[in-house]
Amino acid sequence: MKLKNSFFYTLRENVKDEDSISSNLLVRAGMIKKSSAGVYMLLPLGYKVIENIEKIIKEEMDKTGAQQLQMPALISEDVYIQSGRRANFGNSMFSLKDRFNKPFVLGPTHEELFALAAAMKIRSYKDMPFSLYQIQTKFRDEPRPRYGLIRVREFMMKDAYTFDTNEEGLDIAYKKQFDAYVNIFNRLKLDYRIVKADTGVMGGLLSEEFQAVSAIGEDVLVLCDSCDYASNLEVSKCINTKMTKEEPKQMEMMETPNAKTIEEVANFLNLDKDRFVKTLIYLIDDKPYAIMVRGNREVNETKVRKLLQGNNIELAPASIVEEVTNAQVGFAGPINIKCPIIMDEEVSFMSNFIVGANKTDYHYINVNTSDFKAEYVADIRQIQENDICPICGGKIHFKHGIEVGNTFKLGTKYSKALNLEYLDANNKLNPVWMGSYGIGLGRCMAAIAEQYNDENGLIWPLSIAPYKLSIVVISAKDEAQNNLANKIYDYFTSKGIDVLLDDRDERPGVKFKDMDLIGIPYRITVGKNAINNIVEFKARTETDKQDLTYDEVITKLESILFNK
Repeated sequence: MKLKNSFFYTLRENVKDEDSISSNLLVRAGMIKKSSAGVYMLLPLGYKVIENIEKIIKEEMDKTGAQQLQMPALISEDVYIQSGRRANFGNSMFSLKDRFNKPFVLGPTHEELFALAAAMKIRSYKDMPFSLYQIQTKFRDEPRPRYGLIRVREFMMKDAYTFDTNEEGLDIAYKKQFDAYVNIFNRLKLDYRIVKADTGVMGGLLSEEFQAVSAIGEDVLVLCDSCDYASNLEVSKCINTKMTKEEPKQMEMMETPNAKTIEEVANFLNLDKDRFVKTLIYLIDDKPYAIMVRGNREVNETKVRKLLQGNNIELAPASIVEEVTNAQVGFAGPINIKCPIIMDEEVSFMSNFIVGANKTDYHYINVNTSDFKAEYVADIRQIQENDICPICGGKIHFKHGIEVGNTFKLGTKYSKALNLEYLDANNKLNPVWMGSYGIGLGRCMAAIAEQYNDENGLIWPLSIAPYKLSIVVISAKDEAQNNLANKIYDYFTSKGIDVLLDDRDERPGVKFKDMDLIGIPYRITVGKNAINNIVEFKARTETDKQDLTYDEVITKLESILFNK
């Protein structure tokens, strides 16, 4: 592309309403522009980056044997009601009605439609396995869009689906898709981790996430210092360290006026705060539960929800807390509470601990598990840094990640709901086994921009850069410079290389800043030495520059661009 008569612009100043490095740089580089909260225009340079990401994805998906198709974004709401997911999506699903008052939604994901499409082919076990995929726009009404392309309301996703006769077949298909994902993210040059995750509204047997490591990532990655253990914080298992059991003491109620927090109570009673067990009142599918964890621990809501096979979990309002405890908020405890108790396993190993007394301004000391009855005892706490690794016993540490891809073993969840069945060799009907696999293209673009940048702008990896090479003409009025620049441009474009020729009538400093900002991997500067057939060569990641003849720069770039 030649810039002189092209749609091209950059911004010199940081963008005030962008809250991440990637979104700021992508807007400044003229690659994206916000049209409303969580909705972005994809401008020509940004579109080329997405095209290059898409090309890599399609190449790896095609290697798996998956066939590409296109599903509608406008979908009858009945499909999600039939699968049981309409209520789970709730307000995050954009909904509307047509002129006949029939309810429709903008598709947030397409498991249901792919199952319906697969039913057109599947009759017997001989019709499988096969896999399908699409690259298409999805819609989710995010309550807090942020970080540019990372949390948005409209986004481009690659979603693939596999169809098999049994779990063994699903395992084979899943491994094939999983390996394709590894290849994709390696080719995108992302620094990423693969972690076990909650299946969430997708449901099914297994979920794994591909997480791009980033300080602004909203997911917490649980990693081990000593082995390759990796998990999302939501599902990471906790290992209990056994404590020395003390001789049980007599439970005693103590007045603790104006002391509600663990620190306040411990100081008032002159006891170690490690002895405190806090009781939190939650509503799980609108039913109250008392959840007990050690005082220095946090409740893992995902674990609790999965334990009870619930859909919604939230802290109870003050009115419910007071109803089940007969006390003000801050004094809840397990003794005579009027709701079921869920206790973390760690509390089982504690002795003579402190709890709220379900009486305002009072706590119990010397409480033991024999003093109350817990309906559930399970691992319901959140793992913490320096906890014990569930695999090797090493120390746990955290990183933040941006979820750029996920893989799900759906099992028969959707096939049963949507009557997707096949006849086996014994002429018996069985549900189809499905897998689902997604990649967010915009998130990939943003995650790469987060990982590859410096004070001058973006630094695109060669594999997805909008242009591999930029040619900067120092003087657009100099015939020798223009001739040499166009000669190099024509040579590489004829070889299928995306080249950007900056032939604008701008100062050299402006051109250099723009090329750095938009992150083109290699730059050739054609200046006064053009008369001698000499140009200046520079890589975006390096400070050194080289003076090379025409033949030398052609040879050098061919070795880089054709052996990538």
